[in-house]
Amino acid sequence: MPGTKPSRQSAKNIERTNFELISTPNGIDAVDRKIIGHLQLDGRRSYGSIAEDVGLSEAGVRRRVQRLRDSGVMQIVAITDPLQLGYGREALVGIRVHGDVRLVADQIAAIDEANYVVMTAGSFDIIAELIAVDDDALVHLLNDSIRSIPGVTEVETFLYLKLSKQTYAWGTK
Repeated sequence: MPGTKPSRQSAKNIERTNFELISTPNGIDAVDRKIIGHLQLDGRRSYGSIAEDVGLSEAGVRRRVQRLRDSGVMQIVAITDPLQLGYGREALVGIRVHGDVRLVADQIAAIDEANYVVMTAGSFDIIAELIAVDDDALVHLLNDSIRSIPGVTEVETFLYLKLSKQTYAWGTK
């Protein structure tokens, strides 16, 4: 009816709509973080279920998830256990480089068995995580794939004996 006050529910919906538009300077607000947290616990959780918990419509959650994915803030992926997939050896490798570290990092990143590659400040120029089916495959990776890259001067390998903690829930804090 014209001239009547909006109901509490309508006002709440307006607040929700406005809240969807509010964001921090980096484009991620508290609701985005809640959505990310839910998806970190269960990447297959329905948008409708998340919407109930964060106070948005299902369409609002869907838009936010798509924006977060499109911007590269998050990915929704299946996380596997390398040991159960036949990779019996995991190692962290510290690499020292003479010359352009970026070129070496790019070449290491192109190795399929390198699942994490970062340029660092400190005693190593690059740190990479490698997975291999066994020790022989790891030796092949180290000698033929990494040590043979021009500019690599030193490689130190840290074999994983036991994984004590691995979490993907840190992004919501």
